[in-house]
Amino acid sequence: MVVINEDTFEEKVTFKLSRLNVFVFSGLLSVLLIVFTILLIAFSPLKEYIPGYEIVGLEKKATDLAIKIDSLEQELEVNNIYINNIKDALLGDVSSFKFDSDSVLETINSDEFLLVDATANDSLFRLEVDRVDRYSFFEEAKKDVGIVFFAPISGIITADYDINQKHFAVDVAVKTGTPVKAVAEGTVIFAEWTAATGHVIILEHAKSFISIYKHNGSLLKQQGDLVKSGEVIASSGSTGELTTGPHLHFELWSDGYPVDPINFIDFE
Repeated sequence: MVVINEDTFEEKVTFKLSRLNVFVFSGLLSVLLIVFTILLIAFSPLKEYIPGYEIVGLEKKATDLAIKIDSLEQELEVNNIYINNIKDALLGDVSSFKFDSDSVLETINSDEFLLVDATANDSLFRLEVDRVDRYSFFEEAKKDVGIVFFAPISGIITADYDINQKHFAVDVAVKTGTPVKAVAEGTVIFAEWTAATGHVIILEHAKSFISIYKHNGSLLKQQGDLVKSGEVIASSGSTGELTTGPHLHFELWSDGYPVDPINFIDFE
Protein backbone atom coordinates (compact mmCIF):
# COMPACT_ATOMS: atom_id res chain seq x y z
CA MET A 1 0.00 0.00 0.00
CA VAL A 2 1.46 3.30 -1.14
CA VAL A 3 0.22 6.77 -0.15
CA ILE A 4 1.15 9.45 -2.74
CA ASN A 5 0.60 13.19 -3.23
CA GLU A 6 -2.00 13.76 -5.95
CA ASP A 7 -0.35 16.94 -7.16
CA THR A 8 3.25 15.78 -7.35
CA PHE A 9 2.68 12.02 -7.31
CA GLU A 10 5.36 11.88 -4.62
CA GLU A 11 5.25 8.78 -2.42
CA LYS A 12 4.54 9.73 1.18
CA VAL A 13 4.05 6.46 3.02
CA THR A 14 4.51 2.91 2.01
CA PHE A 15 2.96 -0.07 3.79
CA LYS A 16 3.81 -3.63 3.08
CA LEU A 17 0.65 -5.64 3.76
CA SER A 18 0.47 -9.29 4.55
CA ARG A 19 -2.13 -11.59 6.05
CA LEU A 20 -0.40 -11.40 9.42
CA ASN A 21 -0.30 -7.60 9.40
CA VAL A 22 -3.95 -7.30 8.48
CA PHE A 23 -4.93 -9.85 11.14
CA VAL A 24 -2.94 -8.06 13.88
CA PHE A 25 -4.31 -4.64 12.89
CA SER A 26 -7.90 -5.90 12.84
CA GLY A 27 -7.45 -7.58 16.22
CA LEU A 28 -6.05 -4.47 17.87
CA LEU A 29 -8.84 -2.33 16.40
CA SER A 30 -11.46 -4.77 17.68
CA VAL A 31 -9.95 -4.78 21.18
CA LEU A 32 -9.89 -0.96 21.28
CA LEU A 33 -13.52 -0.78 20.16
CA ILE A 34 -14.58 -3.28 22.84
CA VAL A 35 -12.70 -1.42 25.59
CA PHE A 36 -14.14 1.92 24.46
CA THR A 37 -17.68 0.50 24.42
CA ILE A 38 -17.30 -0.94 27.92
CA LEU A 39 -15.98 2.33 29.30
CA LEU A 40 -18.73 4.31 27.56
CA ILE A 41 -21.46 2.15 29.09
CA ALA A 42 -19.89 1.92 32.55
CA PHE A 43 -19.35 5.66 33.02
CA SER A 44 -22.37 7.11 31.22
CA PRO A 45 -26.17 7.00 31.65
CA LEU A 46 -26.36 4.43 28.85
CA LYS A 47 -26.00 1.68 31.46
CA GLU A 48 -29.56 2.40 32.65
CA TYR A 49 -30.92 1.06 29.36
CA ILE A 50 -29.30 -2.35 29.79
CA PRO A 51 -31.95 -4.89 30.98
CA GLY A 52 -31.16 -6.31 34.43
CA TYR A 53 -28.53 -3.68 35.29
CA GLU A 54 -29.15 -2.11 38.71
CA ILE A 55 -28.05 1.39 39.53
CA VAL A 56 -25.72 1.58 42.50
CA GLY A 57 -27.74 2.59 45.57
CA LEU A 58 -31.12 2.16 43.86
CA GLU A 59 -32.20 -0.63 46.19
CA LYS A 60 -31.28 1.42 49.27
CA LYS A 61 -33.17 4.44 47.96
CA ALA A 62 -36.23 2.29 47.26
CA THR A 63 -36.12 0.91 50.81
CA ASP A 64 -35.83 4.39 52.30
CA LEU A 65 -38.78 5.61 50.23
CA ALA A 66 -40.89 2.64 51.33
CA ILE A 67 -40.12 3.44 55.00
CA LYS A 68 -41.01 7.11 54.47
CA ILE A 69 -44.28 6.19 52.77
CA ASP A 70 -45.21 3.91 55.66
CA SER A 71 -44.41 6.66 58.17
CA LEU A 72 -46.47 9.19 56.20
CA GLU A 73 -49.44 6.79 56.10
CA GLN A 74 -49.30 6.36 59.87
CA GLU A 75 -49.02 10.12 60.38
CA LEU A 76 -51.99 10.66 58.05
CA GLU A 77 -54.07 8.17 60.00
CA VAL A 78 -53.21 9.90 63.29
CA ASN A 79 -54.12 13.29 61.79
CA ASN A 80 -57.45 11.93 60.54
CA ILE A 81 -58.27 10.66 64.05
CA TYR A 82 -57.23 14.02 65.48
CA ILE A 83 -59.45 15.93 63.03
CA ASN A 84 -62.40 13.62 63.75
CA ASN A 85 -61.99 14.26 67.49
CA ILE A 86 -62.03 18.00 66.83
CA LYS A 87 -65.22 17.61 64.78
CA ASP A 88 -66.82 15.59 67.58
CA ALA A 89 -65.88 18.30 70.08
CA LEU A 90 -67.45 20.99 67.90
CA LEU A 91 -70.65 19.02 67.39
CA GLY A 92 -70.85 17.92 71.01
CA ASP A 93 -70.71 14.26 69.97
CA VAL A 94 -68.40 12.97 72.71
CA SER A 95 -70.60 10.25 74.14
CA SER A 96 -67.89 7.65 73.51
CA PHE A 97 -64.12 7.50 73.29
CA LYS A 98 -62.07 5.70 70.69
CA PHE A 99 -58.96 3.79 71.73
CA ASP A 100 -56.59 2.52 69.10
CA SER A 101 -53.46 0.54 69.94
CA ASP A 102 -51.36 -1.64 67.68
CA SER A 103 -50.75 -4.13 70.46
CA VAL A 104 -54.46 -4.45 71.18
CA LEU A 105 -55.30 -4.91 67.51
CA GLU A 106 -52.63 -7.54 67.11
CA THR A 107 -53.95 -9.38 70.14
CA ILE A 108 -57.51 -9.31 68.84
CA ASN A 109 -56.46 -10.53 65.39
CA SER A 110 -54.26 -13.31 66.78
CA ASP A 111 -55.47 -16.86 67.38
CA GLU A 112 -54.60 -16.54 71.07
CA PHE A 113 -57.45 -14.06 71.64
CA LEU A 114 -60.36 -16.00 73.16
CA LEU A 115 -63.92 -14.67 73.23
CA VAL A 116 -65.93 -15.70 76.28
CA ASP A 117 -69.67 -15.27 76.71
CA ALA A 118 -70.27 -13.00 79.70
CA THR A 119 -73.27 -12.98 81.99
CA ALA A 120 -75.37 -9.87 82.52
CA ASN A 121 -73.78 -9.16 85.93
CA ASP A 122 -70.31 -9.65 84.49
CA SER A 123 -71.08 -7.23 81.66
CA LEU A 124 -72.32 -4.57 84.09
CA PHE A 125 -69.22 -5.03 86.23
CA ARG A 126 -66.96 -4.64 83.20
CA LEU A 127 -68.75 -1.46 82.15
CA GLU A 128 -68.31 0.00 85.64
CA VAL A 129 -64.61 -0.88 85.73
CA ASP A 130 -64.12 0.53 82.24
CA ARG A 131 -65.83 3.78 83.21
CA VAL A 132 -63.71 4.17 86.34
CA ASP A 133 -60.45 3.36 84.54
CA ARG A 134 -61.31 5.61 81.62
CA TYR A 135 -61.81 8.77 83.61
CA SER A 136 -59.74 8.22 86.74
CA PHE A 137 -56.55 9.64 85.28
CA PHE A 138 -58.22 12.83 84.06
CA GLU A 139 -60.26 13.32 87.25
CA GLU A 140 -57.04 13.17 89.29
CA ALA A 141 -55.09 15.42 86.90
CA LYS A 142 -53.23 18.21 88.66
CA LYS A 143 -51.94 21.58 87.58
CA ASP A 144 -48.31 20.40 87.38
CA VAL A 145 -48.23 19.59 83.64
CA GLY A 146 -45.44 21.91 82.54
CA ILE A 147 -47.85 24.63 81.35
CA VAL A 148 -49.28 27.56 83.30
CA PHE A 149 -52.91 28.09 82.29
CA PHE A 150 -54.59 31.46 82.72
CA ALA A 151 -58.31 31.85 83.29
CA PRO A 152 -60.02 32.62 79.97
CA ILE A 153 -62.62 34.64 81.82
CA SER A 154 -63.67 35.40 85.39
CA GLY A 155 -67.20 34.77 86.54
CA ILE A 156 -69.62 32.41 88.23
CA ILE A 157 -69.50 28.76 87.15
CA THR A 158 -73.06 27.75 86.37
CA ALA A 159 -72.34 24.23 85.08
CA ASP A 160 -69.46 22.03 86.20
CA TYR A 161 -67.53 19.36 84.32
CA ASP A 162 -69.77 16.28 84.56
CA ILE A 163 -68.82 13.00 82.93
CA ASN A 164 -72.16 11.32 83.68
CA GLN A 165 -74.07 14.11 81.94
CA LYS A 166 -71.60 14.17 79.01
CA HIS A 167 -70.82 17.79 79.84
CA PHE A 168 -67.06 17.90 79.27
CA ALA A 169 -66.71 21.62 80.01
CA VAL A 170 -67.43 24.36 82.51
CA ASP A 171 -69.94 27.13 81.83
CA VAL A 172 -68.96 30.54 83.20
CA ALA A 173 -71.70 33.18 83.35
CA VAL A 174 -70.50 36.67 82.39
CA LYS A 175 -71.82 39.86 80.85
CA THR A 176 -72.10 40.10 77.07
CA GLY A 177 -68.98 41.57 75.53
CA THR A 178 -66.59 40.43 78.28
CA PRO A 179 -63.13 39.76 76.78
CA VAL A 180 -62.27 36.07 76.38
CA LYS A 181 -58.54 35.37 76.74
CA ALA A 182 -56.28 32.54 75.61
CA VAL A 183 -55.44 30.22 78.49
CA ALA A 184 -51.92 29.64 77.12
CA GLU A 185 -49.71 30.36 74.16
CA GLY A 186 -50.83 28.50 71.06
CA THR A 187 -52.19 28.46 67.52
CA VAL A 188 -55.76 29.02 66.36
CA ILE A 189 -56.81 25.83 64.56
CA PHE A 190 -60.52 26.66 64.25
CA ALA A 191 -62.45 29.93 64.27
CA GLU A 192 -65.88 29.65 62.68
CA TRP A 193 -69.62 29.85 63.28
CA THR A 194 -71.61 26.72 64.16
CA ALA A 195 -75.37 26.51 64.38
CA ALA A 196 -75.41 24.73 67.74
CA THR A 197 -72.68 26.60 69.63
CA GLY A 198 -72.42 29.92 67.77
CA HIS A 199 -69.01 31.50 67.37
CA VAL A 200 -66.39 28.87 68.28
CA ILE A 201 -62.62 29.25 68.51
CA ILE A 202 -60.17 26.43 69.25
CA LEU A 203 -56.50 26.79 70.24
CA GLU A 204 -53.79 24.17 70.12
CA HIS A 205 -51.14 24.40 72.86
CA ALA A 206 -47.96 22.61 73.84
CA LYS A 207 -48.04 19.23 75.63
CA SER A 208 -50.93 18.12 73.34
CA PHE A 209 -53.47 20.44 75.02
CA ILE A 210 -56.44 21.96 73.17
CA SER A 211 -58.74 24.65 74.54
CA ILE A 212 -62.23 25.27 73.13
CA TYR A 213 -64.31 28.42 73.59
CA LYS A 214 -67.99 28.32 72.55
CA HIS A 215 -71.03 30.66 72.46
CA ASN A 216 -68.88 33.74 71.86
CA GLY A 217 -70.47 36.97 70.71
CA SER A 218 -67.65 37.65 68.22
CA LEU A 219 -64.20 36.31 67.32
CA LEU A 220 -61.06 38.45 67.17
CA LYS A 221 -58.68 35.84 65.75
CA GLN A 222 -58.61 33.76 62.60
CA GLN A 223 -57.45 30.25 61.86
CA GLY A 224 -53.67 30.08 61.73
CA ASP A 225 -53.05 33.04 64.05
CA LEU A 226 -50.48 32.71 66.83
CA VAL A 227 -51.67 33.93 70.23
CA LYS A 228 -49.92 34.54 73.53
CA SER A 229 -51.05 33.65 77.03
CA GLY A 230 -53.75 36.03 78.21
CA GLU A 231 -54.27 37.59 74.76
CA VAL A 232 -57.88 38.49 73.96
CA ILE A 233 -59.24 36.16 71.28
CA ALA A 234 -63.01 36.77 71.45
CA SER A 235 -65.80 38.46 73.34
CA SER A 236 -68.43 36.62 75.32
CA GLY A 237 -72.00 36.34 74.14
CA SER A 238 -74.99 34.05 73.82
CA THR A 239 -74.83 32.66 70.30
CA GLY A 240 -75.92 29.27 69.06
CA GLU A 241 -79.02 27.13 69.48
CA LEU A 242 -77.75 25.45 72.68
CA THR A 243 -77.04 28.64 74.61
CA THR A 244 -78.89 29.44 77.85
CA GLY A 245 -77.74 33.04 78.20
CA PRO A 246 -74.53 35.07 78.13
CA HIS A 247 -71.76 32.70 79.21
CA LEU A 248 -68.57 30.98 78.08
CA HIS A 249 -68.58 27.26 77.43
CA PHE A 250 -64.94 26.29 78.00
CA GLU A 251 -63.42 22.87 77.29
CA LEU A 252 -59.87 21.61 77.85
CA TRP A 253 -58.60 18.50 76.09
CA SER A 254 -55.37 16.54 76.58
CA ASP A 255 -54.11 13.92 74.10
CA GLY A 256 -57.56 13.66 72.56
CA TYR A 257 -59.44 13.29 75.89
CA PRO A 258 -61.41 15.92 77.81
CA VAL A 259 -60.15 16.93 81.24
CA ASP A 260 -61.73 18.96 84.02
CA PRO A 261 -60.61 22.58 83.55
CA ILE A 262 -61.03 23.19 87.29
CA ASN A 263 -57.98 20.99 87.92
CA PHE A 264 -55.84 23.35 85.84
CA ILE A 265 -57.47 26.79 86.00
CA ASP A 266 -58.82 29.01 88.75
CA PHE A 267 -61.88 30.81 87.35
CA GLU A 268 -62.54 32.93 90.44
